[in-house]
Amino acid sequence: MRIVIAGGSGHIGKILLKHFQKQQHDIKILTRNTKKEDPFIYWDGQTLGAWQKVVDESDMVINLAGRTVDCRPNKKNLKEMMDSRIDSTRVMGEAISQCQNPPKLWLQMSTATIYAHSFNKANDEYTGTIGGNEPGVPDTWHYSISIAKNWEKTLFESQTPSTRKVAIRSALIVSPLKKGYFDVLLSLVKRGMGGTIAGGKQYVSWIHEEDFIQAMEYVISHEDIKGAINFSSPYPLPQKEFMSHIRSACGFKISLPITKWMAEIGAVFLRTDTQLILKSRRVVPKRLLSYGFQFQFPHWPEAVTDIIKKYKAGENKYV
Repeated sequence: MRIVIAGGSGHIGKILLKHFQKQQHDIKILTRNTKKEDPFIYWDGQTLGAWQKVVDESDMVINLAGRTVDCRPNKKNLKEMMDSRIDSTRVMGEAISQCQNPPKLWLQMSTATIYAHSFNKANDEYTGTIGGNEPGVPDTWHYSISIAKNWEKTLFESQTPSTRKVAIRSALIVSPLKKGYFDVLLSLVKRGMGGTIAGGKQYVSWIHEEDFIQAMEYVISHEDIKGAINFSSPYPLPQKEFMSHIRSACGFKISLPITKWMAEIGAVFLRTDTQLILKSRRVVPKRLLSYGFQFQFPHWPEAVTDIIKKYKAGENKYV
């Protein structure tokens, strides 16, 4: 099978590239980096070009393109986050609409951030509350939800009648790879800063890389799955418990708690956004479960033990 991955140079793209290459699929990666060679093909994520040819020759497109959210939430960065997602999705739709032999499937990355900040209600695809109206949260949180909603709107409004479209509302993907989400958490734990943050009651939704990959394969093979679908463990847990299990798996018993104001100061120095650690994301994969998908790592203690084992075994390098 020929698979085109747009924006495939990042963390998620590396996970998928490694998997699909093992499956001996023909992979093409669309990237803004002009210096890379095959299987990398240049695109700007905004305009049609020579890259359309590989889309026309593909069986499936996976669009991961979008500016990283791990940055300060200033006007410039927020605009780039919005534009990079909307533009790349729009132009992919235009490319597919012009294909003589359009791909049968378009998997579009979305985000579980689309759901409301919630400590009590578990958000699924059927009854989950889409965010944007929560009182008492920063305006940047509302803007992030606006990005997610416009991202999906652009996907589903694309005129691609011969192509099945799926928006993947992914939770945090946990892998042993360097510079990934877990690598950052592990570095904090090693520095004694992997403790409870702002009370630790906010929920963390996550998914083990193996379950992310197998959920992808499941969606690919089940042609009746369309629309938005949550990719997350069935068992999100409070941040306090989440970090406690990481420390136990690493053998670090003590880590200092961090208050909200300390997190705000730290985010400035790390040039990141506190939304990544303060927003309560309680998301569950009701659609995947209803279709019969079985998670290999549904519970966090077993998942983090496996990730640490792989990390120590040297499985933390990009292909």
